[in-house]
Amino acid sequence: MHSMFASTSQSNDDGLRASYNISLLIAKSGKPHTIGEQLILPAVEEVLKTVLHKSPFNVLKRIPLSNNTVQRRIDEMSSDIESFCAIICKNSFSIQLDESTLPGNEALLLAYVRFIMEEEIHEELLFARTLETDTKGESIFNVLSNFFTEKSIPFTNIISVATDGVPAMVGRYHGFISHLKRIIPGLTAIHCVIHRQHLVAKHLSDRLNQSLHFVIKAVNKIRSNALNMRLFAQLCDENDEDFQRLLLHTEVRWLLKGACLTRFYSVFDSVLEFLESRDPDLKENLIKFKAVECIDEDIHTYSQHLSALHDDFKTRFEDILTMDIPPWIINPFDETEVTNVVLQEELLELSTNEELKVKFRKATKHFGCKQKYPKNILDCGNRKKFLIAFPRHTLSKEVLVPLQTS
Repeated sequence: MHSMFASTSQSNDDGLRASYNISLLIAKSGKPHTIGEQLILPAVEEVLKTVLHKSPFNVLKRIPLSNNTVQRRIDEMSSDIESFCAIICKNSFSIQLDESTLPGNEALLLAYVRFIMEEEIHEELLFARTLETDTKGESIFNVLSNFFTEKSIPFTNIISVATDGVPAMVGRYHGFISHLKRIIPGLTAIHCVIHRQHLVAKHLSDRLNQSLHFVIKAVNKIRSNALNMRLFAQLCDENDEDFQRLLLHTEVRWLLKGACLTRFYSVFDSVLEFLESRDPDLKENLIKFKAVECIDEDIHTYSQHLSALHDDFKTRFEDILTMDIPPWIINPFDETEVTNVVLQEELLELSTNEELKVKFRKATKHFGCKQKYPKNILDCGNRKKFLIAFPRHTLSKEVLVPLQTS
């Protein structure tokens, strides 16, 4: 009798756990909460009947996924999202902030933190709050300050901050970072690496910019009309193309420009055939600017563009290029001379520890979040400061872009 009740209790616990896990997946996907009852449960039922040949009734009744249940599960999990605040209250961390205006004219501020917990680097959402009035640096700082006061998080635990370089963040006198540096003078401010590449890529030479202009014009001509899209898809199918649709170029998703051009080039012949009767001038311009063979003029254009890119990268990445990173930061087990006696003793102690060497190699093989770094290595010198700094500013974009386009 006892084993029967224990088995039933275990089954109910598993169903409850599945309900929470599925609710989390629904929240991450951004889909309506009704998808649980409308799609997920019917899909599970079909798998149980068709693949496992089991009755789905007893399983499905233990997994509540109604609209209200999913909402309640998400609310419960979100209330626990700040549980790591106790960790960042006592340890150093880096922070990433981004502000964006949603379709309903609401200004949303997201903050992510990167910290070390149990020898692992973690990246977590700290908060998502609306800006009631303006989106100036002072207002952003006040929201962060109020949150830190509410959670008793000391500002001095912040060792670096990552931004996308907008004036509200990096303004010399009234930007968010200027307010933060009044409290933390030694703060390291990092401009998102990917965002800098995007800014540099916008400075194209006239010839390359004109080529991109004609490509975007052709894509828009096909994509902006539903009939054109269907006819173009039919043409691609007849020509046995690998793809039947073009990708839109957008400035919001920074890395989509390359994907747009790659797809366009793969169906270039079908695009020319499609434009032949609809826009012959655009077709001729595309043919003209497609480099069939590389001539001296093309080489000169590309050389100028690469030189301009190099100069622009040197300007935008000046803080990183001039950053003095000692060799022992990269590999604390290499034999390097240091003047600091205390640090020299720490490095000497590390160099004789074979177990730590193995752990270090495993951690750096796949460098990034969720990798284990032995505490001895993290605490060596000021290495932690370099490891937990945000190198890019894309976590908030992963949340904001779907909200902006929904």
